[in-house]
Amino acid sequence: MNDAGGWDHEYDLVIVGSGGGGMAAALTAHDEGLSALIVEKGKKFGGSTAISGGGIWIPNNPTLKARGHADSRESIRAYLDRLTEGRVPAARLDAFVDNGPAAMELLCRSRWMKFFWTKGYADYHPEYEGGRPLGRSIEARPFDTRKLGDDERYQRPNSMKGPLGLWITAKDYHDLAMAKRTWTGRRASLVAAWRVSSNMVRRRHMATGGRALAARLRMALKDAGIPLWLKSPMTELVVEDGRVAGVVVERDGATLRVRGRRGVLLATGGFDHNQQMRDRYLPKGGQEDFAMGARENTGDGIRAGESVGAALDLMDDAWWMPAVRHPAGATIPLLSERCIPRSVIVGQDGRRFTNESAPYVNFVHDQLEGGHVPCWFVMDAKARARYPFAQILPGAPIPKAFYEAGIAFKADTLAELAGRIGVPADALKETVETFNRYAREGKDPEFGRGDSAYDRYYGDPNLKNPNLDVIEGGPYHAFRMEVGDLGTKGGLVSDEHARVLRGDGTVIEGLYVTGNSSASVMGNEYAGPGATIGPAIVFGYIAARHAAASAGSGKAAGRS
Repeated sequence: MNDAGGWDHEYDLVIVGSGGGGMAAALTAHDEGLSALIVEKGKKFGGSTAISGGGIWIPNNPTLKARGHADSRESIRAYLDRLTEGRVPAARLDAFVDNGPAAMELLCRSRWMKFFWTKGYADYHPEYEGGRPLGRSIEARPFDTRKLGDDERYQRPNSMKGPLGLWITAKDYHDLAMAKRTWTGRRASLVAAWRVSSNMVRRRHMATGGRALAARLRMALKDAGIPLWLKSPMTELVVEDGRVAGVVVERDGATLRVRGRRGVLLATGGFDHNQQMRDRYLPKGGQEDFAMGARENTGDGIRAGESVGAALDLMDDAWWMPAVRHPAGATIPLLSERCIPRSVIVGQDGRRFTNESAPYVNFVHDQLEGGHVPCWFVMDAKARARYPFAQILPGAPIPKAFYEAGIAFKADTLAELAGRIGVPADALKETVETFNRYAREGKDPEFGRGDSAYDRYYGDPNLKNPNLDVIEGGPYHAFRMEVGDLGTKGGLVSDEHARVLRGDGTVIEGLYVTGNSSASVMGNEYAGPGATIGPAIVFGYIAARHAAASAGSGKAAGRS
């Protein structure tokens, strides 16, 4: 849209989207002396950040340093270079590494921003040069959302809250998965029971993971007096003299023109729930919408940037996550489940095709490349009795609806199970026999399951190889697995200052991008837990600082 004048509102920086990247950018703009406004399409704040696990992957952040877990810059860059394999400009990788600690230091100045290290949750490729078996992921401390006051009703919910007010962190989830197998797991169960009782007495509304992070960021925004408009979708960008000067927003039935004197930051998420874009860009097998990002993620920012000449990249990829469809329609991620001993995942040919316990993006890349859609998670009776699966507690009966929907199958023998899921019985039998031999030896020479510290994190520590155990003894179970995703990772091409670029590499002045609206700084890979939220925060920080410096005034700028 090319039109001058007639602004209804004016701010220094207009931010579209209220996820972690957008809120971090607003706080940075405020720190730089700029006025900022966040406009959010949804009726609740937090975006995909709020419904995520909430991990943040930013090496050398203050929380890690306080625990003596600092890195050399060289090791971090070596790790990222190995991961991205030349798909990401070095300047963007440098910007992420060099600005990450400062971005977190700025956030931690707020009294609300408190974090802890998820020690032991390994980088996704700890065996690579620069990878860390103990991990670099941090998580927001649990938060009582009653402190949000009236804004509590506008907070996006997530799945990290259990029945009767039970709340669990990522570490709790790790421990509780072994409640039937380890003393640590049993203690975690007792802690969970205490939390339920405590919350009933104290009437707390505890949030963890991404919901806690979003709530803490919202409290910091409130302290800073930064406005956040809900139910205010951006409909287009306004361009003046070749520069993005603002946005058009629909709010309370009115069409408003909002100026961004220093620029506009797009933090609107990916195109997770835009079926037309999924069909156009994503590979066969990954086009059906089993996405777990915010429902409002329909590619608005990507399409708006494209309309003013922005280049796109990585549009054929996503933050893939193996999943099971709940009969009611929800998508259930399979994170720890794929590390369950006494189980294999097979394609329609009845054979394994990759390391079941591998990082989820890598698992699905192999699944898509081999055309194994759908595939089947096969386990024996002991696995079902010992470990949780798809939000079904160990030993609990599989709800009848799973069977009726053709998602779960059960049989007394492997041959009978193979017939029910439509795979060759002899192939499945051979697959299990081979796997059992590997399990007895404690080594998977075919796919290396259990070799990586990442694989072992969710495995069973009682075993020689935490991810391998024999599959024997019915009834046997099979679950149909879908290609899910946590969001798409393709989007607008940007530079080291988070400025959006055209196809010829020139800058679209006044337009910035962060998060899943941008082509990921991780390329086709995934560094570790929180390697979506971490870069979103960092490039939101970078964008706000660049916008502040672009007029040469920085913190001297007056607020409007």
